[in-house]
Amino acid sequence: VELKKSGILDKYHVNVLGTPIQSIVDTEDRKIFAEKINAIGEKVAPSAAVTSVEEALAAALQIGYPVMARSAFSLGGLGSGFANNEEELRSLAHQALSHSDQLIIDKSLKGWKEVEYEVVRDAFDNCITVCNMENVDPLGIHTGESIVVAPSQTLSNREYYLLRNTAIKVIRHFGIVGECNIQYALNPYSEEFYIIEVNARLSRSSALASKATGYPLAYVAAKLALGIPLPTIKNSVTGVTTACFEPSLDYCVVKIPRWDLAKFNRVSTKIGSSMKSVGEVMSIGRSFEEAFQKALRMVDENVNGFDPNIKTVNENELREPTDKRMFVLAAALKKGYSVDKLYELTKIDKWFLYKFKNIIDYYKTLECTKANSVTDNILRNAKKLGFSDKQIAVAVESTELAIRKLREEYKITPVVKQIDTVAAEWPASTNYLYLTYNGSTHDLEFPGDFIMVLGSGVYRIGSSV
Repeated sequence: VELKKSGILDKYHVNVLGTPIQSIVDTEDRKIFAEKINAIGEKVAPSAAVTSVEEALAAALQIGYPVMARSAFSLGGLGSGFANNEEELRSLAHQALSHSDQLIIDKSLKGWKEVEYEVVRDAFDNCITVCNMENVDPLGIHTGESIVVAPSQTLSNREYYLLRNTAIKVIRHFGIVGECNIQYALNPYSEEFYIIEVNARLSRSSALASKATGYPLAYVAAKLALGIPLPTIKNSVTGVTTACFEPSLDYCVVKIPRWDLAKFNRVSTKIGSSMKSVGEVMSIGRSFEEAFQKALRMVDENVNGFDPNIKTVNENELREPTDKRMFVLAAALKKGYSVDKLYELTKIDKWFLYKFKNIIDYYKTLECTKANSVTDNILRNAKKLGFSDKQIAVAVESTELAIRKLREEYKITPVVKQIDTVAAEWPASTNYLYLTYNGSTHDLEFPGDFIMVLGSGVYRIGSSV
């Protein structure tokens, strides 16, 4: 953007491929962005772009507290936060304006659902949505700090298509060529929604969408920037279909962030609109419970799953999330908190809360079972809900080895499934696989003589695509 402004690109006749620079400015400059969105009849949250602390205070009075402040042209929610009064906003604005010369003051939509779509468009106006994702945590927590599930689980068909059609309308209006990420705030009680932001680039969510669907986003975006149309790009996963096919998922993907806040003495463990996580994990299963418990074990090898015995119940921690909120939630469910009460405290959609309750209820069932009376059915259902052998062993007061042996006796083993981007409509040709207990047959043969390398980096995935 600076090179364009200073005339260097024109001077040396440099041609910028892909998304025009103007589109990047239009999406990052909050004032222009709001005007462009309003021009196509869509809505952004009531907001104002300001350049000084005094202007910020005046804007907040007009919009009404609580407000959210965030810097323009920034990554990872740098310099953003919520303010309930003038004093909080003054210190927030002072901090944010040291990162950027433009500050945006938004009406706070805390507690709304946060939904994202990844969209690709070529220079010939062909447009598809690659993946839609939903944050388990409500609005107010940065996407990079949220547990995210793909595809979205709580949207009605009507809401899904409403947001999808809007996403395509927006990417066309901005003239974006390549990949783009659009984030929405959706009112949980109606179909009212606001467009929070549009990233005309590969973002952290794009890395997740790419891995979750098996659709090679970075590869396709690079081809589109060269002016190649979508229908002529081969889908490298199936080898048969083109990149113009919208992926459909017959599995569930859960992303959980990895924090490392324990390394720092005076850092607050509260999470919010500014990103503190250092990496993330992604797990795949055939049910939400299975994928969720797998992901929790991947984040921290010392955790057995959605364990209600790690933390004690603390309502403040449920209201104001920390990096360990999920385990406080598990403890609250075990203590008998109702789903309605937990929704009131956390604003996490009740669908997810009922799924968490399923896991804890099964924990209680296992705890009432003696080690020598674990039946095939009990064990099979536990595995389908994502319980590990060690987790089951702790609940029934046995050992991991004994449970594993019992499982092998009952012939309860996982099946290997293949990610094919098109829900098995075409055969896939890649080695992109996952294990699940919610299945009956393997998707491919195992002739033997192969080596599998297992391992994880200290920060798990990071933001690679």
